[in-house]
Amino acid sequence: MITERKKELIAQTIIKILVSRFSSFPEDGNNNRNAPFHVAFLNAFSDKLNGRVCDISDYIRLSSWLQGLNTSLGQSFFESVAHILCDGEKKDFKGKTIYSNQVNAISEIMIDLKNSTQQPSLEREYEIIVNNRHGETQNASNFTADCFYETDNEAVAIELKSVRPNSGEMRGEKQKILQAKAVLRELYPNKAIRYFFGFPFDPTSSTDSGYDKQRFIKYLVEAEKFLDQSEFLIADELWSFLSGEQNGVMDELIHIINTIATPAFMEKYNTIQDKKQGYEDILSEWFLTTERFIFDNINRLQGNSFRKIVNQGIFKTDGSYNDKRYELYTSLISQ
Repeated sequence: MITERKKELIAQTIIKILVSRFSSFPEDGNNNRNAPFHVAFLNAFSDKLNGRVCDISDYIRLSSWLQGLNTSLGQSFFESVAHILCDGEKKDFKGKTIYSNQVNAISEIMIDLKNSTQQPSLEREYEIIVNNRHGETQNASNFTADCFYETDNEAVAIELKSVRPNSGEMRGEKQKILQAKAVLRELYPNKAIRYFFGFPFDPTSSTDSGYDKQRFIKYLVEAEKFLDQSEFLIADELWSFLSGEQNGVMDELIHIINTIATPAFMEKYNTIQDKKQGYEDILSEWFLTTERFIFDNINRLQGNSFRKIVNQGIFKTDGSYNDKRYELYTSLISQ
């Protein structure tokens, strides 16, 4: 269901993250900073950690490394894959205006939701926003859509969230999105405005791509007060929506990751970088169709200029794909 080109772009994102995390993996504890307070506090849990953690200092270092992986997933992988699947982008909205009546109406909506005098309703709340498009205007709060795209009929924005937001975060995020909808309504007056919360997976599910929205909303802090189930997308629902498919896209994403993220990753990565014998098979295995195309057509051009280009590293030192190399190659091959 995911096109070959998009699989390749997703694979490149996975490879870059893995290279980064391998380079920072705490192989030698002597090279990591001391954490005496953490160690002191964890001594109270030594009986619970016994048999599960061999060395508390190593456990702290690995926890720090894992937190870095969590950050990479949240700030890089999820956003990048979302953009690839829907051909969207991260977009800033600054210096826009909003009707003062809308600001007041949104404040009333939030008070009602907080006090539970109204239940969250996507349709009712948007109708209130539209009905208050009159009177004086004021500067709107700047906001950024993590993922944004337009079609002929709609403007779609998604706020990608962690699956366990901080206490009280939902209230502030809901108010921000209501105001963002008012801004987008003025910017795209002839299009349907859709603004979702997006949760990459459902931690309450027993399967990787499964989800239960009713159960999940009870799991989130204060979410039932502020979120209509139709204004958030979760797990396969999110990834399939982004790709325009009915279902099954999250399983495809996990398959791509599992194919690349194996204990042999660095060995295979170095084989590709050094263009050792058999590297073309890894290119196919890792969905790197562009590089496989170069390999299959490597005899079409001769000369020093061509040789200099193809001898460049397929990936840069940070693990990102060397797009410039391919651009130079295609420019020569088209001459």
